[in-house]
Amino acid sequence: MSPRNRWLILAIVSSALFLIVIDMTVLYTALPRLTHDLAATATEKLWIVNAYPLVVAGLLPGLGGLGDRFGHKHMFLSGLVVFGIASLAAAFSPAPSMLIAARVMLAVGAAMMMPATLSLIRLTFTDEKERAFAIGIWAAVASGGAAFGPVVGGLLLEWFWWGSVFLINVPIVLLSLAAGALVLVNKRPAQAHPFDLIGSAQVMVGLIGMVYAIKEASKREPSWQIAGIVFVIGMVAMLAFVRRQRASVSPLIDFSLFKNAQFSSGVIASMVAAAVLIGVELVFSQRLQLVLGLSPLQAGVMILPIPMAAFLAGPLTGLVLPRQGARRVLTAAMAVTGVALMAYLSTYQGPSWLWLSFLAVMGFGLGATMTAASSTIMMSAPEDRTGMAASIEEVSFELGGALGIAVLGSLMSALYTRAMIIPDGLSATVSDGIDEALLVAERLEPAAAVHLTALARGAFDEAFVVVIALTAVLSCCAAFGIWRKGGVPLG
Repeated sequence: MSPRNRWLILAIVSSALFLIVIDMTVLYTALPRLTHDLAATATEKLWIVNAYPLVVAGLLPGLGGLGDRFGHKHMFLSGLVVFGIASLAAAFSPAPSMLIAARVMLAVGAAMMMPATLSLIRLTFTDEKERAFAIGIWAAVASGGAAFGPVVGGLLLEWFWWGSVFLINVPIVLLSLAAGALVLVNKRPAQAHPFDLIGSAQVMVGLIGMVYAIKEASKREPSWQIAGIVFVIGMVAMLAFVRRQRASVSPLIDFSLFKNAQFSSGVIASMVAAAVLIGVELVFSQRLQLVLGLSPLQAGVMILPIPMAAFLAGPLTGLVLPRQGARRVLTAAMAVTGVALMAYLSTYQGPSWLWLSFLAVMGFGLGATMTAASSTIMMSAPEDRTGMAASIEEVSFELGGALGIAVLGSLMSALYTRAMIIPDGLSATVSDGIDEALLVAERLEPAAAVHLTALARGAFDEAFVVVIALTAVLSCCAAFGIWRKGGVPLG
């Protein structure tokens, strides 16, 4: 294969990866306007955001195996087609339920493409140094793309309606389809793994059940019976999945890989970094618009330091990692993230240049973590398990993002509900979320509207402080845990 084609393939799969990861976060700046236009409830709002990463995480292990069987080019191009059709459906959804269904379809397309992106890189780049550099670019796109989502959303919403955040996918899909059909080669690994439909269904039921239970428990008036039943269903499904994989000759996930301390440290770091990045951006972007009153474009510009720093961290981490070792780099990157979040929390009501600087440091720490984690996972796995390692890496990122949205988003909602003081004569729905409170305020007399808005923003900020503090503690705990776990340095 010519050098030009190798790098063209990297550009094609990186463009598709950018679409996949950006769709996890692009709704953050669009969410307030989308919620208003579709009159979505607090539960529908969380499912609009959550359906995508949850379904992706559930399908990734099985669909990665299908790529080994039918060829990664076919899976990649088929996934692009599904993703493009789903983008059109999402852009013109007339109701929250239709948008949730379109997000599920987007997730199916993403899960078809994502394992193929890393597998195509692995099969295309035969030189070890070139392959390491290409994986570094892949990791930088994954981390920076997720952080860049709110910025893209803000730019589009300045001039277009909320559906434009999905419609922008279509021309990129068409270009990638045309280029991929001409350039990609349908190579297949020597060993193909069967598709385990039952295993994929088990992990999806497990993830969705546990997340639904968390969201139900965070409601103003939760049904603890429903939450408990759904949580048990989720746990049983996950335990059945683990048992099935341990007994399988060709498991979707070989749990013996986690006996390698370096491998498991990379997975933990990837999950925590994704949860922190996506969880923080979710609550931060909402605060910029709903509390500070910024437009989507202004909010996107304020978020810009995070993805820019994450992109910068990728290649720099790739240069440092072989010399310093995985344990040291992962520990330092997670620690920097935690300290930066604590510094932001102490200055978030001060000058914007100051807290934006700390957010940039946080973005750098998270970008370094994700790049080091991806390289560590791939380099720690045996040669005959690299495809499986790629699926695990991608699942950890998607699962971390899903848990970040579910846990931090639900915690934010629960804390807001408990902090919100309901003015006399108003419905208790104003304590369901700040979006609902601001919608009610639009129909009130000016004085009452100002009073309700102030109460809602105050309650939101109380919840916001707790959530950011929790992410700082989580990052520092992950840094300490990775350091204690140890492992042989990468190099």
